[in-house]
Amino acid sequence: MAAYPSQYESDIVARDGSTLRLRPVRPDDGDALRALYSRLSSESLYFRFHGMRATIETEVSRLLGADYESEFALVAEAGGRLSGVATYLRDPRSVDRAEVAFTIADALQGRGVGTRMLEILAAVARDHGIRWFDAYVLHENDRMMRVFLDSGFEVERRLDSGVFHVSVPLALTATYEARAAERSRWAATASMKSFFEPRTVVVIGASRTRGKIGSEILHNLVDGGFTGRLLAVHPSAASIDGVPAVAHVTAVPDPVDLAVICVPCAQVSRVVDDCIAKGVRALVIISAGFAETGAAGRALEMEILQKVRTAGMRMIGPNCMGIINTDPGVRLNATFSPVTPVEGRIAFSTQSGALGLAILDYVRQLNLGISTFVSVGNKADVSGNDLIQYWADDPRTDVILLYLESFGNPRRFAQIARRVGEKKPIVAVKSGRSRAGARAASSHTGALAASDAVVDALFRQAGVIRTTTIEELFDVGALLARQPLPAGPRVAVLSNAGGPAILAADACEAQRLELPPLAPATAAALRECLPREASVGNPVDMLASATPDQYERATRLLLADATVDSLLVIFIPPLVTKSDQVARAIAAGAAGSHKPVLANFISTRGAPPELAPIPSYVFPEAAVTALARATGYGAWRRRPKGSIPPLDRLRPDRIRAIAEAKLAQGGGWLTPEDAQALVGAVGIATAAARMAASEEAAAATAREIGYPVVLKAAGPEIVHKTEIGGVILDVRDESSLRDAWHTLRARAGEAMTAALVQRMVQGGVELLIGAVLDPTFGPLVACGSGGVLVDLLGDTTFRLHPLTDLDAVEMVESLKSARLLRGYRGHPPADERAVVDALLRVSALLDMCPEIQELDINPFTVLEQGGVALDVRVRISRRDAPPPSRRIAY
Repeated sequence: MAAYPSQYESDIVARDGSTLRLRPVRPDDGDALRALYSRLSSESLYFRFHGMRATIETEVSRLLGADYESEFALVAEAGGRLSGVATYLRDPRSVDRAEVAFTIADALQGRGVGTRMLEILAAVARDHGIRWFDAYVLHENDRMMRVFLDSGFEVERRLDSGVFHVSVPLALTATYEARAAERSRWAATASMKSFFEPRTVVVIGASRTRGKIGSEILHNLVDGGFTGRLLAVHPSAASIDGVPAVAHVTAVPDPVDLAVICVPCAQVSRVVDDCIAKGVRALVIISAGFAETGAAGRALEMEILQKVRTAGMRMIGPNCMGIINTDPGVRLNATFSPVTPVEGRIAFSTQSGALGLAILDYVRQLNLGISTFVSVGNKADVSGNDLIQYWADDPRTDVILLYLESFGNPRRFAQIARRVGEKKPIVAVKSGRSRAGARAASSHTGALAASDAVVDALFRQAGVIRTTTIEELFDVGALLARQPLPAGPRVAVLSNAGGPAILAADACEAQRLELPPLAPATAAALRECLPREASVGNPVDMLASATPDQYERATRLLLADATVDSLLVIFIPPLVTKSDQVARAIAAGAAGSHKPVLANFISTRGAPPELAPIPSYVFPEAAVTALARATGYGAWRRRPKGSIPPLDRLRPDRIRAIAEAKLAQGGGWLTPEDAQALVGAVGIATAAARMAASEEAAAATAREIGYPVVLKAAGPEIVHKTEIGGVILDVRDESSLRDAWHTLRARAGEAMTAALVQRMVQGGVELLIGAVLDPTFGPLVACGSGGVLVDLLGDTTFRLHPLTDLDAVEMVESLKSARLLRGYRGHPPADERAVVDALLRVSALLDMCPEIQELDINPFTVLEQGGVALDVRVRISRRDAPPPSRRIAY
């Protein structure tokens, strides 16, 4: 048997919220497979083998002989035993087709396990060049047929003599992606219900002494009025804080949905064993001392996680502060926070427990309501991906706020966030923005791919609103939870003081919001109701004498103006006007409007409650920043949906030949000629070029290509040629070429083993186009200012592969250097569309050659018509199999 492919191990969530382990079959699975087949009902055996007299031993032998390529067997583990098998066998007559078969234990049938195994097996098959599955299904086997029909694949079936021949193309269509996303959301929602809607909660580690974590959690559950049944586990007490206590969780007479564990870390593993024996569905592990402490703690955490996953449970933590659900029908406060939030429409997740305590206090001061709160701690199991999918369908949540320190599966996060963001805003603050985390890399693209730049790209593609501080996070959250989205960037400012209005106008310009002139009818109506000295432009300055009635009328007039998308109302309390009356007037003026209204009550007392539901900010800059974030999100929601367009002039056979030849040598940097040939095979134009190992060869090559040419030093040790003066431009004759050769030799020394002779391309705008395989985020595509300016200007943008046409357009438009493409100071405009096309072709190249580690086209010279790759560097190596993961594979 070939080497065991651990990269195909994954944990999945079934339709009922329980977890299963999927992995390739192992040589020692014989007894477990025999046990699985022996447990099958006669009907399941009949459906699997069509009544043929095949023996279990024959089937087991076949499965154990799988080679992990032409024949692959995927098994499902649940509750410590094998509960399913999915196999494919390549058709020797057609190497891109394989016959597929499934065996699912009777107890797991109808829970979506077969469909999830089909998803994973199809991914494995695609990795091995298989494009079609064939299956033979008895006409009465409705459950198996539903697995194929509900998968989202474009299934074809034909009935012959009572057996359906089912053909399944494995291409990832939009329908398949939508169905898979729907299954993922259902499963995540089901698996979270035991946390947020438990009927019975047990606190393990509660103490009779107040002030300890366990006793405070129990007290908060009691004090908060938890509507379900509550018990404590204590070795000797009969009750704690009026709550019944038992010595072990296994002594609880009723089923337990949720156990909150707050015992010393050395005892957690034993407590988890007890919970598994009891059949507890969900765990919140408050205890610290795990992965956050180092290697030993990480090993203990993985041991516990493996137990949890094997048992089909879910776990929040460890090293967390608990969870809250303010739903009046649940009233769950399983935290040790001294502050209980009020009910509201904002869901919040934090990786930092200590920060979570401060945040709960902060939101209470802001009078912001929370629907659910989760401190995920070390995120060993449940992460933001699970929670976002749960909140997507939660009718009590309108806005999702996240404090992130790291990503478990960032590409999956982007996919989920993009879908959820279409109907609910996600606002996130991501710590660790410094450049200190940038990894060392050989290429420009690799060096520029600092993690924070990639996080920006991820959030931008997914429509996640990124904030820089916790304060801004809640500023934006308050606006989104209380006001409609802006329909555009046009803002009106209404104030009773000129200075704050000017600050607001400056902030709007800085945030790319517009202050349009008001409609003539609006200005005329304002003049009628305001003093003659008032300014009725935009901003509108009503003067310090403005009355509540004037605030109400002006607010209503501005919101009725078709040139206004949102309104910022500023109030500085003078001696003659009461704040509560003005607040009441602003709220009345905004009533019934579908445009967002924000306020600045610039006072030590803040905004009076009469202003609700209009959010108020201490200073104009904070209000405008929040409004800008909401406006950007609204524009993202309204944008057209991008697609991956078909491309011509692709030569996948040529691409694979170049890649395989380099891989056969152990990988590494392609020669300049091969690098140019690789991008040329994906349809990117390159300037005619050839390598020359000697001065004479260079002269001969230049004669063939035609002068003028460029001479570039080449050699394995030469990375950035410009740093050693390794490029000589505009070489116009043979004498100049020979001089250039000797100059390069003198500059590069022994590092120069050859030179690239290339046709000289005049004019144009130089850009960088590149790609890098990031160890966390996967393949990335880059675009930025090129040539020698790439490092100096820092004008580079990234997107996660694969790119849509919209992604590519947005990448180009976001560059500072985009103005150069559109003509600048007399220069003709360049072909911007050629840049978009080149980006899409690089993304396509990553599909055809996933072994690319780094790719630089620098410069990609954009001409009036088309563009040319002038310098190409590509590093290729086989992708190492990742270590076995315990992340959920949604």
